[in-house]
Amino acid sequence: MTPEELVAFAEGLSRTVASGGGPRALADYLARRAAVGVLVEDAEWRHVAAAGGKQLPSSVRPLLDDPQERRFGALRNGYAGRSVAIVAGDARVGQLSIFGAGDLDAYEHFARLTAGAIGVEFAREAGGHSGRRRAFWERLISGEPLDAAAARDEAAARGITPATHYIAICLEVEIVNEDGAAADRAKLRAVALEALHASSADAGVLERSGMLVMFIPASREIDAANARTAASLLPRTLAKKAADVRMSAGVGTRLPFASLAESLAQAQAALSIARRLFGIGSVGVYDDLGAYPLLLAGADAKAMREFSLRTLTPLRNYDEKHQTELERTLRLYFSVGQNVKTAAAELNVHRHTVFYRLRQIGEIAECKLDDPHDQLTLRMALAIDALTR
Repeated sequence: MTPEELVAFAEGLSRTVASGGGPRALADYLARRAAVGVLVEDAEWRHVAAAGGKQLPSSVRPLLDDPQERRFGALRNGYAGRSVAIVAGDARVGQLSIFGAGDLDAYEHFARLTAGAIGVEFAREAGGHSGRRRAFWERLISGEPLDAAAARDEAAARGITPATHYIAICLEVEIVNEDGAAADRAKLRAVALEALHASSADAGVLERSGMLVMFIPASREIDAANARTAASLLPRTLAKKAADVRMSAGVGTRLPFASLAESLAQAQAALSIARRLFGIGSVGVYDDLGAYPLLLAGADAKAMREFSLRTLTPLRNYDEKHQTELERTLRLYFSVGQNVKTAAAELNVHRHTVFYRLRQIGEIAECKLDDPHDQLTLRMALAIDALTR
């Protein structure tokens, strides 16, 4: 490893920290640059971050000859990994480990530099106001059991006044040049903070695995609607202020404060779906993606029934209130291959009536019957309803 490579790596670490990245972002940077799996644990051997590998151990403590050893060293029993202590001042504050099939010793300096940067971040979290805030949001979405009352008490201790509900938004930069990735993320962060009003005391901002994650207060549904609109317009807003940066986004649903992890999972799924279906620069809103979240997650029967009911209930409510046959018309329209003339004959109405009902269905269900994605949602909802009724 040449001195130039070490300097370039260290500069990348600095840019990651400067753009607001914490231990997770630093671990992700190491994983991408060295093509290794990375596991970061705190001083109590609790999981802090993982990147780059699917088969990482839950902890390296059982794999170390001496858990208090600070030097870069191999793991026990021939385990394909290396580990080094994370130190802040004279104190050991965590452990960084790398895993892979190649020559891991070649990445000793990368690992030690990253451990040093993470040590600085741990020190900030222990003593700095912004670090304490970030640590709170990390804990809230970690999956660690924490009831709403305890979460509010902990938030107050860290200077956070949480809203009753939040909506999670994930933003990801399309990387063209790895050396400029941190600068692009910094531009995205600045624009997104302003556009989403995420600088208030009760908003949360994190960087996880290269993604910028924002938790936007949404005590009222109108707040969530405004956040969804701002997120949908963000690619256009970003293009005006940083034309060289492209991004994609995912937006979760509005959920109670204590359920923030669920909204984040939805935002991550929406981001993945939007990128796969619509390409780079797209924004996926979980509530508007219809059947696709079910397909991505491999949903169980209960989730599928809930999806079907959620999709068809507006039509059923309208039919019940106005004594119409919109749901029946929709089923028949699909069953005859979307042939309006045949559907009209089966319903014993004029074809103009069928056209009118289809327009009503589109308005009530907030979809377009000529859009293949909306068609998939409606067809799946009807099929699940027929199977589970």
